[in-house]
Amino acid sequence: MKNNVRDIKRLREKLGVYFVVGTQDCDYSAERTLDIVKKALQGGVGTLQLRDKGSRLTQPEKEQLGREMQQLARQYEALFFVNDDVELAITLKADGVHVGQDDMKLEEVRARVGAEMYIGVSAGTVQEAREALAGGADCIGVGAMYATASKADAGEPIGPSGLRTIRESVGADLPIVGIGGITLGNAASVLSAGADGVAVISAISKAAAPDEAARELKRLVDRIKHSPK
Repeated sequence: MKNNVRDIKRLREKLGVYFVVGTQDCDYSAERTLDIVKKALQGGVGTLQLRDKGSRLTQPEKEQLGREMQQLARQYEALFFVNDDVELAITLKADGVHVGQDDMKLEEVRARVGAEMYIGVSAGTVQEAREALAGGADCIGVGAMYATASKADAGEPIGPSGLRTIRESVGADLPIVGIGGITLGNAASVLSAGADGVAVISAISKAAAPDEAARELKRLVDRIKHSPK
């Protein structure tokens, strides 16, 4: 399903380094989360996703955190996504919402968020990826690439070879970001398999210098994406 409302070219460009984060990744501190987010954006993160799972925040506190993260994303010309919480994405007028296989159905999400918001969908198999494509997803998060402790629901790793199979199945037009256990040391394999970008959590949130961690990932992504095919 094609669309003429959302700028998919811009989305693809911004997916290079995709930072997924919530307070559970930052010592359960909203203040520390925002500090890490700012540094990550300074380092070159192009897409920021609020994924606050099992945290200690109330819904109003989560909304406030999302609002402040969104403001930082705008300041650094990054896209801001909300994970799973469609109502929060609508309230914040986020750039996008990302849903998993067990969340609200894609057609229901589109009906709720309207024509302008990007929708990302998790896909771990060819069938899931094809269904996301057919349903009008703007991008898919493919994984898990590698074993990860950051997402309890990440599933068994499919690796870059699994991503390559999915890329071949859905074609070149659908933006793909690899996710799950990605580090600076293994990101190149994910990108070479056909991903437009890499989604990371601990590679930035647990780094001694989140800005430099993001910067190194950005350099790697740019080098591979702009190298001759």
